[in-house]
Amino acid sequence: MSNFPGTTVDYKWADIGNARIIDLPGTYSIYPKSGDEQVTVSTILGQKTGFEPNKLIVVADASNLKRSLLLCLQVIDLGLPTVLALNMLDVAAQKHIQVDSVELSKLLGIPVVEINARKKQGIDLLEQTVASLKTPTKIFYHINPAIVEFLEELKIVINTGNIYKDLVMAHQVSNASHAKQNIARVFSKYEFETGKLQARETVERFKQIDEILIECITKTAHVTDRSNFADKIITHKVWGLLIFFALLFVMFQSIFWLARWPMELIEQGFDSLSSFTLHMFPNNMWSDLFANGVLAGVSGVLVFVPQIMILFSLLTLLEDSGYMARVSFIMDRLMRSFGLNGKSVVPLIGGMACAVPSIMATRNIENVRDRLITIMVIPLMSCSARLPVYVLLIGLIVPDTQVWGVFSMQGLVMLGMYLVGFIAALLVAWIFKLVLKQNKKNYFILEMPAYKWPTINNVSLVVWSRVKIFVKEAGLIILCVSVILWFLGSYGPGDNMQQIEKKYSQTIYKDSSFAQAKMQAEKLEASYAGHFGKWIEPAISPLGFDWKIGIALLSSFAAREVFVGTMSAIYSIGDGEGHQSLKHKMQAEVDTLTGKPRYSMATVWSLMFFYAFALQCTSTVAVVYRETKSWKWPLLQIIILTGMAYLASLAIYQGFS
Repeated sequence: MSNFPGTTVDYKWADIGNARIIDLPGTYSIYPKSGDEQVTVSTILGQKTGFEPNKLIVVADASNLKRSLLLCLQVIDLGLPTVLALNMLDVAAQKHIQVDSVELSKLLGIPVVEINARKKQGIDLLEQTVASLKTPTKIFYHINPAIVEFLEELKIVINTGNIYKDLVMAHQVSNASHAKQNIARVFSKYEFETGKLQARETVERFKQIDEILIECITKTAHVTDRSNFADKIITHKVWGLLIFFALLFVMFQSIFWLARWPMELIEQGFDSLSSFTLHMFPNNMWSDLFANGVLAGVSGVLVFVPQIMILFSLLTLLEDSGYMARVSFIMDRLMRSFGLNGKSVVPLIGGMACAVPSIMATRNIENVRDRLITIMVIPLMSCSARLPVYVLLIGLIVPDTQVWGVFSMQGLVMLGMYLVGFIAALLVAWIFKLVLKQNKKNYFILEMPAYKWPTINNVSLVVWSRVKIFVKEAGLIILCVSVILWFLGSYGPGDNMQQIEKKYSQTIYKDSSFAQAKMQAEKLEASYAGHFGKWIEPAISPLGFDWKIGIALLSSFAAREVFVGTMSAIYSIGDGEGHQSLKHKMQAEVDTLTGKPRYSMATVWSLMFFYAFALQCTSTVAVVYRETKSWKWPLLQIIILTGMAYLASLAIYQGFS
């Protein structure tokens, strides 16, 4: 299947009965210009997934049919059984456009089925039609006499049984692993340039398309498109930017305002469960592991699920409404100043949700340099994994008060941290622009989708999918880390742990809750985790970090959100009761050397900026390697971003402590 370009960047598939259905990235032509379009073409030609699809569904926008018919005619000439699914007929009707699907089917020589994907109308008929599809009988590609000999030689080299498919595969020389040299030789012999041949073919096909549309489309009235009026405001160089930043402002206010009560309920529920476990079950290793290891770690992430849901919901609403395409347009001029372009905006904003799919989304950026720069700076955008870290740290130093009686102070600080990441991304992109030169001009061409109301079903599915991935992947890592940390924090070398227990077993300490808490803290410091933390502490102490933060920093290189779970596990081991939230435990901690709060303003800001810049995500490293096909770029990314994080934290702590 096909859809609008830029929406999907890789193929997705599902097995239904004996059939495998593949959803492909949108493309206008069989000749790809970007990475996502290359995925589509390679799959159609049988090069991407290892097999050639035997039936195709081309989904067309009935309100702009001309755009979709170029691809449709090309796949028909490939000899593949094809059906045209005519979607968005309701939008066409609003524009007073009528499409005669019966006549269109006759002219194309393939079935045409009217559907409404949003309302799921016509799907049954489409399934029945696909089941009975046959090879098209019409041929639209007219062979120019000037290239007959050229095509005959290509037929000898490739020989797919379809002369047009031979030509298309020849254009994809970089992906045709077989006979590369022979294909290049044929092109060189006849002095043909692939770009000129494609352009000539496209011009001829659009002449055919115009003739087809005259026969099957009727426009009954001239209608002023209301979206044009909206675009004059939304894409304005001043008002457009103000509207965009206003929406971001509302988004981060909502993250704190709407999520406050469900977060408190989740937190209270886990606190109660932990206390219940410690008091109702025997005081042994297993109850301690469950309460202070498993529950403490997992609760540290699950408590932030409401905020994650709100973030994904709002981003999905903006995407589905057609607004994000407008953001790409208004940001293009700014992006170019820093070595990017408008198409970089969607992956960058998507990085606020997750860097991994956002890096994959750069495939629709045609310019190689712009795509590489975008990939390198996306991790600087504050993703949803940073959200739990920011929420925890902001809660330590920023009061839960209102500004002007309306706006949350914590929400303003959160917006500020996201802007810090965005500004850092632009600055790093600008540096890469100076280093990485390009030899050709860069053009920005973008289709403006029609405005539409997002569907509740789609938003719900996207949010559920994202949250499920977040909880499943982060939860599994945190569960493993929490169990390991519990062991490392509960046991230590030699007999230090036994000596501490013996010390506090004296009568004067037995009934003192303060003494028991102090014993737990001393045991934690004497444990394996404590020894390891003390070993790395000299390297991070200039940043204002102690050994506990050091352990959390290292563990969160698996995934940023692990920081909260790790800190929760560490403080639960050191507390032993599980009756206080992590925030309260951190607020109550005192630096034994200075007598001041451990988490001072300078320490917390230093920690937040470290997390704003550091690349602490193994999944991101893996996907950057996969997209660039080289270890050079992910390793360079780790060095640059970790160096930025260390220097920024050092400057903040030393400057404000």
